[in-house]
Amino acid sequence: MSNTSTTPNPATQAPHFPAQVTGMYILARALKNVGIDVMYGLVGIPVTEMAYIAQAQGIRFISFRHEQQAGMAAATHGFLTKTPGVLLTVSSLGFINGLTATVNATVNCYPMIQISGSSQRETIDLEQGAYEGLDQLNVAKGLVKAAYRVNRPEDIPTAVARAYRAAVSGRPGGVYLDVTTACLGAVMNHDDAEKLLFKPVDPCPAVQPSAESVDRALQLLASARQPAILLGKGAAYAQVDDKIKQLVETTGIPFYPMSMAKGLMPDNHPLSAISARSTIMEKADVVMLIGARLNWLLSRGHGKWNPQGQFIQLDIDPEEFDCNRPIAAPVVGDIESSLDAILAKLPGLKLNMDPAWVKGIQDESKVKNAKFLERLAPQTVPMTHWSALSAVKKVLEANPDTILVNGEANRLDDTRVSVDMFLPRHRIDCATWAIMGMGMGSAIGAAVATGKSVVAVEGDSAFGFSGMDFSTICRFNLPVTVVIFNNGGIYNGIGENLSKDGDPAPTTLDVKARYDKLGDAFGAQTYYVTTPAQLGSALAEAVASKKPCLIDVQLAADSGKESGHIGYLNPAPLIDIVV
Repeated sequence: MSNTSTTPNPATQAPHFPAQVTGMYILARALKNVGIDVMYGLVGIPVTEMAYIAQAQGIRFISFRHEQQAGMAAATHGFLTKTPGVLLTVSSLGFINGLTATVNATVNCYPMIQISGSSQRETIDLEQGAYEGLDQLNVAKGLVKAAYRVNRPEDIPTAVARAYRAAVSGRPGGVYLDVTTACLGAVMNHDDAEKLLFKPVDPCPAVQPSAESVDRALQLLASARQPAILLGKGAAYAQVDDKIKQLVETTGIPFYPMSMAKGLMPDNHPLSAISARSTIMEKADVVMLIGARLNWLLSRGHGKWNPQGQFIQLDIDPEEFDCNRPIAAPVVGDIESSLDAILAKLPGLKLNMDPAWVKGIQDESKVKNAKFLERLAPQTVPMTHWSALSAVKKVLEANPDTILVNGEANRLDDTRVSVDMFLPRHRIDCATWAIMGMGMGSAIGAAVATGKSVVAVEGDSAFGFSGMDFSTICRFNLPVTVVIFNNGGIYNGIGENLSKDGDPAPTTLDVKARYDKLGDAFGAQTYYVTTPAQLGSALAEAVASKKPCLIDVQLAADSGKESGHIGYLNPAPLIDIVV
C-alpha cells in the first residue's frame, strides 16, 4: 500500500473557465461583493493566481517587498476608511510576517483582514512535514480579534462576510482567514459559485447608549468646575468631526487630543489644551474620554492625574471601564450614537465651569507656545532635530491637506509637538504599541486610501525596518515624500562600544550614509540637504510634485536621545553607557 497522499493536486484539475471557477475566483468575488476594492500583499505559492484574479475583478492589488509593510498599509487603510484593509500573504513565514501588522491593528482597533494560504490540513495535523507546514489558525487565534479557517469553496462567501463583520463591528480589530491550498484550488461550476455570494446586512450596527448612562454623564459634567475633554484616535476613526466640534464649542470645555486625534479640532483652536497637558492631568476634576483608553500613554490614569478627578468614558466595550481608574460615568455605545444622545440633551444643561479655568489654560498655552518656538528658532548646522523640524513645520502647516506619517522614537515625539494639525485623520503614527518600522507601509496605505499627498518623517533607524518598500512607492507612482533624519544611529550616532574591539556600538549606524542614493536606484526625485533652508525648499518642491520623493536630511550625530520621551520605561541601569 502506498503512503503517498491521495488528495487530488489542484494543478491537475484545471477548470474550464468561464464555465468553471476555483476557490480563488470565489474568494476574489466575495471580497469585491462586500465592497473591498483594494488589497495589499506579497504573493507566492499558493496565492499568486488569487492576486491576478482579484485584479481582474476590479480590486487594486498593491504588491509589496515585505508582508509586514503590506499589513501596515492595510491597517492604515482600515483606520482611514472604516472598512477593512485586506492583506494577502503566502503561508508559513509570509503569514507570520503579516501577522505582526494584524496584531498591531487589533491592539490599535483598526479594521483589517489578513488572508493567508495554508498547507493541507491532514499533513499539518499529523505533523508529517508538509510544505511550509504551520498550524496558522491556532498561531493567530490568541493574537487577533477573530480567526477562521476555510476548507471548502462553498464556505468562502460566508467566511468573508463573517470576517468583515468581525473586523468592523464593536471594537474594530484584525481578523485572520486561513484558506487551505485545497480550498483555493477546488473547482466549482461558475453559476453555482455565483449563487453563494451575498452581502452582509448592517455589518456594523449602531450601539445605542442607555438614557440613564447619558444622564449620569451629563450630571457629572455639569457639576465640574475644571472639566476637560480628551480625544483619542477612536474619536478620529469614528469620523464624527462635526459632532465633536459641536460638543466642544457648545460647552466651551478645553480639549486635549492624543497624537492621532490631532486635527479633529485645529491645534490652534482657542480651547486647545495641547500645551497644557500637565495642567489637565493635575487639575481637571472631570475628564470626558472620547475614543481614548487610560492605558500607558495616559499613565493608566495615575501618576500626575488628579487623584480626586472623575472620568466620563465613551466606549463601545464595557470591559474597558474601570480598567485602571474607576469610571464614574461609563457610557456604553458607539461614539456617534453616544455623542448624538449627549448633544440632544445639552440645551437643557447648566454647566458650573469656572471661567478662570479656561483663561488659565489659554494663558499657559500662550506662554508655553512662545517658549517652544524659541527651541525651533536656532538654524544650527549640522542640523539638530529641532532645526530640521523648523523647516518641516513651515512646509506641512502651509499644506494642511498633506497627511503626515510620523513614527517612532525621537521623530514621533519631536514632530508631534512641533507640527500643528488642522484637519482630522491627517496624522498617522505608531500609536499604542509605539512600534518601529511602520513608516513605508502606513505611508502607502494613506496615499492609496485617500489619494492625498503624504509626507513620512522617518529616522535612519526606523527607515531601516521598511526602507525597501520605498520601491513600492515608486512602482505605483504614489504622491509620497519620505524625509529621513540621519543622525547615524538608533536614537543617535554617538554610542560607544565598551569592548573597544572596533565593532560599532549596538546603537550606532552610519552618519555618513547617503539614503538619497537608494531613492535614485528606484527613479525617485531625491535630495541631500544639510541646512534648514535646503530642507524647506526641497520639501516644498517635493510635496508640490505629487511624485515619489526622498529627502536625506543630514543631522549632527549627537542629535537625539534614547526612545524619545519614554526612556523612563527602561529598567534601572547596570552600567553607564552613552545613548
